[in-house]
Amino acid sequence: MRIPTFVIAGGAALTLFCCWAVAQQGGQQRPKEEASWAPKPLAKTVWKAPMKPHTKLADVKAGHKGKASWRQVIVDDDHLKAEYIAMAPGEKVGRRFHPDTREWWVIMAGEVRFEIEGQEPFTATKGSMVQVPMQTIYSMEAVGDKPALRFEVNIAKAHTLYPKDVQPPKMAGLEWIPVVLGRKPMGYNLTNKAHINYYELTKDASYKGSRFVHDDRAVSNIIYGSEKNLPPRNPKDRGHFHPECAEFWLILEGEISYPMEYAGEIIATEGDVVYAPPYTFHAPRFHGDKPSCRLAMNGYTNIAHLRDSVAH
Repeated sequence: MRIPTFVIAGGAALTLFCCWAVAQQGGQQRPKEEASWAPKPLAKTVWKAPMKPHTKLADVKAGHKGKASWRQVIVDDDHLKAEYIAMAPGEKVGRRFHPDTREWWVIMAGEVRFEIEGQEPFTATKGSMVQVPMQTIYSMEAVGDKPALRFEVNIAKAHTLYPKDVQPPKMAGLEWIPVVLGRKPMGYNLTNKAHINYYELTKDASYKGSRFVHDDRAVSNIIYGSEKNLPPRNPKDRGHFHPECAEFWLILEGEISYPMEYAGEIIATEGDVVYAPPYTFHAPRFHGDKPSCRLAMNGYTNIAHLRDSVAH
């Protein structure tokens, strides 16, 4: 039996770029990496519900047709949980916070007014990406005359706490007790910002993407570009896989092609979610004549990309 070897390519694009730049400025080229042995299960990848290789937004909407308010879990694994949530105009999410986790949202339709502790209130619209750090109180409301649709992500098994003046919801098997925790809103640092808008970013002709969420337990990268600027596809290149964590993507614009082990080629469009479990080869690339963008999400600051060490 042939045992494959793999090269561990770097993690986040930002880290790779910085390492390359340092080497170039010093007049040195990085030595060729020696191959490493990596385990790869023989069993075929199985997608555990609710995850599946390709979740189409059109199908999600169709399943809730006629409802102004609804929610559907799209990802729920060991690292992250993601949901599509629709709110009717005027519907509110009351003041709350998470004691240990960062939460973020992408607005896909409508308008949502956010109030975040330490920030001026603002209204997020389609293309807006919003995040709230741990122990930071926030609330939101769907404003305008149309339902608002958001993609919501948090760390797996995250808990929600409520300020003393807010009545918590009744939950089976639980009681609410008053506590203190030395609460300290964590604020924003690194590349984390309370609110950015994808469509504003891409007005810059030189924009190729950036990191949106940078956290010890989660990362979210905006990856933007056009197929016309890519080299021809190599059908023998399986891409890479991640041994420690799944990765998933929300398509923000255009089309993304995903040749994926055990799933064939997926062509995902705006609002769709693509999910690659651990150990599953995938090779995402921009697709079509127009610019396209995917928001990549996983549970590691600089996740390892393992590729075949044998050149094709």
